[in-house]
Amino acid sequence: MSGTRLREGVLFSCLRVLLSRAKCYMAAPALANLLKLVGTPRDGAALRFSLGNEYLKAGDPASAIEHLSEAVARDPNYSAAWKLLGKACADAGRLKESLGAYERGIVVAEARGDQQAAKEMTVFARRIRKQLGDAA
Repeated sequence: MSGTRLREGVLFSCLRVLLSRAKCYMAAPALANLLKLVGTPRDGAALRFSLGNEYLKAGDPASAIEHLSEAVARDPNYSAAWKLLGKACADAGRLKESLGAYERGIVVAEARGDQQAAKEMTVFARRIRKQLGDAA
């Protein structure tokens, strides 16, 4: 019985690796198309948000952070970009930056009346605070 479980575990591990690679390959055409727009008149907060989202899907949080930071620099009231920036920073292990992005995003979302986004970021910020407290 344990041999069967071991083989199933190996099989599931292989499937996870294949699926993660497939995501990267699927994201590549979308990334290529979006990257063509950088530096053109269509380059704005929405494009940078989309690029950050695609880089996160592809498993590249560092590149996602770069574009999401540019998105919030271009539109500081873009609550969805703050939320995704917080996630990207957390995925990259940059917890203090993640917390800062969520805290700024909460303020922006509340000011815009986007209560759902504010609630979600409050939950994520609480989890980050707990992780930071445990790490201290």
